[in-house]
Amino acid sequence: MRGTVRRAHAAGLVIGVLMTGLTACTGDGGAAQDHKAGRPTAAACANGTFGWSHVTTRDRLTGISDPERLGAGGGARRNPMRRVYTPSPSVRAENGPAPSAAEILFSLGRKTGEIDSDAPALAEAGGDTWAFTDVRQPAPRLDDDRISPRAAGEFYRYAGVREVSADFRYTCPDGRTVSGRARNWTVDLAGVADCDERPDSALAREAAQHACGQARSGTPSPSGA
Repeated sequence: MRGTVRRAHAAGLVIGVLMTGLTACTGDGGAAQDHKAGRPTAAACANGTFGWSHVTTRDRLTGISDPERLGAGGGARRNPMRRVYTPSPSVRAENGPAPSAAEILFSLGRKTGEIDSDAPALAEAGGDTWAFTDVRQPAPRLDDDRISPRAAGEFYRYAGVREVSADFRYTCPDGRTVSGRARNWTVDLAGVADCDERPDSALAREAAQHACGQARSGTPSPSGA
């Protein structure tokens, strides 16, 4: 049985209400925040422009179960998944006229294709909101029942997310600038694979190293043996 992976949730889909505290960039002199450290920065400006660089997309393993032997048709699973990484949105900016975290994530979402909108800013999106702009978006839960094996074997289950991160430079109409970095997760992944078969994705190979041991994951040992 080849390993299978399923996308369980796309974080870029439109949701009904933007979470409390994710205000849009305004010109009223309100201070933006360093959302990592909670420090106020210089007053934000409206109608600035973003430049993005070092855009990276990476699948991250978030949960893994110990392998267990199952007969044909599956059966009761005794080994729950344990968390190995907790994804979380992050927006960090140097002291300067940075807009809100939601505006920064909106721009990153448009840059990476996670957000399909012609609006130049979240404040001009006509009331539409996206989960990707939520700096308080929680990590997806480790759901043990999303995928079940249908054949006999020694199976492990794993979960992951697709993370997007990039550096930004925001330039105000008056020439003031601020630089920073933003990150969010975009896709909740779940998979199941057999320890006796070679994993067919980087995420499954990382999971196999945790669950089945390096010698069975298809990855050479440090000695090259």
